Amino acid sequence: VQLQASGGGLVQAGGPLRLSCAASGGTFSGVGIGWYRQNPGGPRDQVAHISAGGSTDYADSVKGRFTISRDDAKNTVFLQMNSLKPEDTAVYYCKTVYFEGGHWLDFGSWGQGTQLTVSS
Repeated sequence: VQLQASGGGLVQAGGPLRLSCAASGGTFSGVGIGWYRQNPGGPRDQVAHISAGGSTDYADSVKGRFTISRDDAKNTVFLQMNSLKPEDTAVYYCKTVYFEGGHWLDFGSWGQGTQLTVSS
């Protein structure tokens, strides 16, 4: 299954934006999906995860502002981002994940990310 993130762009601080993660070549029904973000030269950080059953969790930095959801009928996972801050600027990626040993672990290949730039 290939995952493709889309929906990035340039947004003013305080504004909203919704990212989409679409699956091709298969389905991710029954699989967890995670959103990650990365700035040049920096680590790829976890942002949010949603399990196959719909359980979610978030990085502390986005709790209360971001919401992850999934529509298995459309093979799509969304990341609704509100109250955006300049520090949210990054390339955002989605990936298949599973939960084990108290941690979310990613598997599969990284697809193309989508750039979010938040202006102050």
